[in-house]
Amino acid sequence: MEYARMWPGANVLVAGVLVASLLAVAKPARAEEQPVTVTIDRAKVFRIQEPASTVIIGNPFIADVAMHDDTTVVITGKSYGTTNLIILDEDSTPIIDELITVQAADENDVTVVRKTVRQTFSCTPNCQPVIRLGDGPDAFTATAEQAAERNDLATQAAAAGAPRSAPPQ
Repeated sequence: MEYARMWPGANVLVAGVLVASLLAVAKPARAEEQPVTVTIDRAKVFRIQEPASTVIIGNPFIADVAMHDDTTVVITGKSYGTTNLIILDEDSTPIIDELITVQAADENDVTVVRKTVRQTFSCTPNCQPVIRLGDGPDAFTATAEQAAERNDLATQAAAAGAPRSAPPQ
């Protein structure tokens, strides 16, 4: 109190020194780090230095994580957005604590908008409808149903022992 009366700026100076010292020892903010970028419907593989014991994904609707082995991580983009990935060792010490951003695979996509309804096509090189989040419900449902039916037919044919190419002689 004596110092405050003698020099009114003493409290401000002490507070400033405290803040500066805390900033000097603080870790960099997570926002400064670059997130791992994954494309929707694609997998990305990377290795970690130590064996993993526990894998935690912040939002499983955005990305899926699987361990191929105890040091090989596979991340699959499921929906647009950003989440986090934490991998712990057997002592529950974090090995990885990363942001994961899932982005669109749009390098060959063409988006058609009719009034307010959107439909997406993949043009590689011929344009075919694809299922993309944000497409109009009619186009999305029709394409999804056709894809599901096609996959079911392929699964049934494989299970029924459909003819395969002859083994080499």
